[in-house]
Amino acid sequence: MYKKILVPLDGSEMAETVLPHAVALARATGAEVALATVVQFTLGAAGGKLDAMPEAAAERRAALKAEAMLYLKKIQRDLKGQGVTAGCVVLDGDVAGDLIIYAERERVDLVAMATHGRSGIDRFVMGSIAEKVVRGTLKPVLLIRALPATPRPVDWREMNVPPAL
Repeated sequence: MYKKILVPLDGSEMAETVLPHAVALARATGAEVALATVVQFTLGAAGGKLDAMPEAAAERRAALKAEAMLYLKKIQRDLKGQGVTAGCVVLDGDVAGDLIIYAERERVDLVAMATHGRSGIDRFVMGSIAEKVVRGTLKPVLLIRALPATPRPVDWREMNVPPAL
């Protein structure tokens, strides 16, 4: 059913929560995983200086892309150790837009990504890459809600569970 699964990552542990799901699907279907990240290069506070020095801006952009590729290559090695074939791509620009274009161009069968599950004002201010991808592509999208770690381990002996009948 799936031949190529796009897994967008942003370098965070929360984004990586999708990986076990993508691995399970890839192993079950024999699909290849396409690991992707999008580098957003902004000039920021140094904008005036870098704008006047295009070579410095180009070097910084190249350094960001190289760092992103190293990150993806590490994940790729981890997936290979689990028996999954994975490729890596570093995109440059608008996160959601570039992921949608890549999915279409590379004939991806499924986009599997984590969502931070923001709501209310956080969602309005921060935006939602996952929502933009869902709304912007015709490809199926698997969203895994990335939850923060449980504050304390659950002691199942403390649970009042009725006996099985």
